[in-house]
Amino acid sequence: MADSSFDIVSKVDRQEVDNALNQAAKEVSQRYDFKGVGASIGWSGEKIEIRANAEERANAVLDIFQSKLVKRGISLKALDSGEPQPSGKEYKIFSTIKEGITTEDAKKVAKLIRDEGPKGVKAQVQGEELRVSSKSRDALQEVQRLVKEKDFDFALQFVNYR
Repeated sequence: MADSSFDIVSKVDRQEVDNALNQAAKEVSQRYDFKGVGASIGWSGEKIEIRANAEERANAVLDIFQSKLVKRGISLKALDSGEPQPSGKEYKIFSTIKEGITTEDAKKVAKLIRDEGPKGVKAQVQGEELRVSSKSRDALQEVQRLVKEKDFDFALQFVNYR
């Protein structure tokens, strides 16, 4: 019998991020407490730019965007937001969407699987993903449970289960 396997990846559906961004922009434009404060959110190249005339307003727009991401099933671990920075008469927050597992992070997950996972499970780093394989499907499910329980500071998904 061939080995069963799955991949551990860190990917974000860009369309869902775009939908969350559009919903947040619409809510900011319609809410009464944001009238006349110049609050906005939108893409600025590959980054998400939040603008407002006060630091608290910029943080409030960020909170709205985060709630829209959660409703669309996107982990907040994939969102990397900076602090509000003054820029003339307004404050700006730049956020990026993190995708892919770095080599160091993949090594951390592989070490966890080696140390605490069931016997006979192999984990190998392949670019920005980690392939986990074993003869036993039950062992692979045990590895998924183990990785989910451990709280890493990056978002993980399990794909290509064969």
